[in-house]
Amino acid sequence: MALVAQLFCRETLTTAALALIVFLFLLEFSKRWQRPLRYPPGPPLMPLLGNTLQVDFRDLHDSFKQLRAKFGDVFSLQMVRTPVVVLNGHKAVLEALVQKSEDTSDRPPSPVYKHLGFGPSAQGVILARYGKAWKEQRRFSLTTLRNFGLGKQSLEKWVTTEATFLCAAFASKEGQPFDPCSLLTGCVTNVISFLTYGNRFSYEDQRLQKLRGLIEASLKEDTGLMRQVVNDFPVLLSIPGLPQRLFRAQKALFDILDEFLEEHRKTWDPAQPRDLTDTFLMEIEKAKGIPGTSFNPENLRMVIGDLFTAGMATTTATLQWGLLLMLLHPGVQRRVQEEIDRVIGQNQRPTMKDQAHMPFTNAVIHEIQRFSDIIPLGVPHMTSRDTEIQGFFIPKGTTLITNLSSVLKDESSWEQPYRFWPEHFLNAEGRFVKPEAFIPFSAGRRMCLGEPLAKMELFLFFTSLLQDFTFVLPPGHTPPSDKANASFFSAPQPFQLCAMSR
Repeated sequence: MALVAQLFCRETLTTAALALIVFLFLLEFSKRWQRPLRYPPGPPLMPLLGNTLQVDFRDLHDSFKQLRAKFGDVFSLQMVRTPVVVLNGHKAVLEALVQKSEDTSDRPPSPVYKHLGFGPSAQGVILARYGKAWKEQRRFSLTTLRNFGLGKQSLEKWVTTEATFLCAAFASKEGQPFDPCSLLTGCVTNVISFLTYGNRFSYEDQRLQKLRGLIEASLKEDTGLMRQVVNDFPVLLSIPGLPQRLFRAQKALFDILDEFLEEHRKTWDPAQPRDLTDTFLMEIEKAKGIPGTSFNPENLRMVIGDLFTAGMATTTATLQWGLLLMLLHPGVQRRVQEEIDRVIGQNQRPTMKDQAHMPFTNAVIHEIQRFSDIIPLGVPHMTSRDTEIQGFFIPKGTTLITNLSSVLKDESSWEQPYRFWPEHFLNAEGRFVKPEAFIPFSAGRRMCLGEPLAKMELFLFFTSLLQDFTFVLPPGHTPPSDKANASFFSAPQPFQLCAMSR
């Protein structure tokens, strides 16, 4: 009977939540919304829902591609209560992010994070609103990461040491088929963990494996129709049990990060800061009594969550793509290994100084980033005042989707936009060149602050692996697909390989 009562209660809550959603829709859209003069074109609005049901939230990239073909590089949508303008192509995206950066550097509000225990003072560095707190935290994060080795030989030595652990783990597979994702996650996580917590995980650590799964699940929760609805109607967060059901992985992820933080606090010595967390705790002490400061315990949680999620997921996925593409393009893999043997040899690990003498390897790594297109639609922006983009009027408070995929695969900028082709980054003399349309880290004021770290990891991990191994398809296996799993985050589909010692 108790089980039946529990199930009945859950069904009642779900029904009540859906009824409230319908009521709010009716209330909100009782008046017809009209596009302003010179506003970008878009599909016709449906009564009450705008364009919400005309977009596939499971594959936004494909939906936007179809809408772009019909309405052009700049088009508009009405997503529940939120006006959205989608920007496509090299010219429109760079105009918004670089030329009009003062107008477009805000972020849409994210009340969904209230269920994680975050108040208005916790914004982090990725989703923070544009203003004093964001500038303070971005400046702090960049300065602190540099102080702890970003762009210096001290961090490079740590990454090189981690590359040795990674190669040893690959060697332990003894040429047998395996999925490399878990090991790649481990090495990348250990770099960001070193910077934030000053420690590393064993690749077999159960918390590391759990962390990986929760980050993947939380990224999926962070997209989709229900997140849009809850953001537009934050009153839904007050329905008992609903936020926990909708955002279960995000809550579990922060629970683990809170455990790490609590363990770290127990050994904190203000006189000897070891990492970003220690330094942030020092800033909290200094800021006590200062009104409006962004240095508070809530924001520490958010900053750590931002750095862990972004730093771990994106670089891991790019390395996965790198190995997958080497499987599918053995001729490219062979040319990279020839350059490694010529410039570095087999008796020492790669260093960042080697990169300048390895144009083909550098081109391959950049082409992996371009082709893999990890964050195809970027992180949403919002206009902080009325502006114009490509001659269209964009009102204050409009959410902007900068379609980075449309730039990385812009047919006017790339000779073979839908093909893996390292020659995109080589001139006629074989020297490395970087086209303006290469913006995997976005551009402008909101450009990814982890770009220097990601570049170091990609070069050192990728070249170390190809220095030690040749990657081949397991016997009898069908070549894996080079098509991504469709979502906000483009990871390759699971695959296996054999790492053959050279």
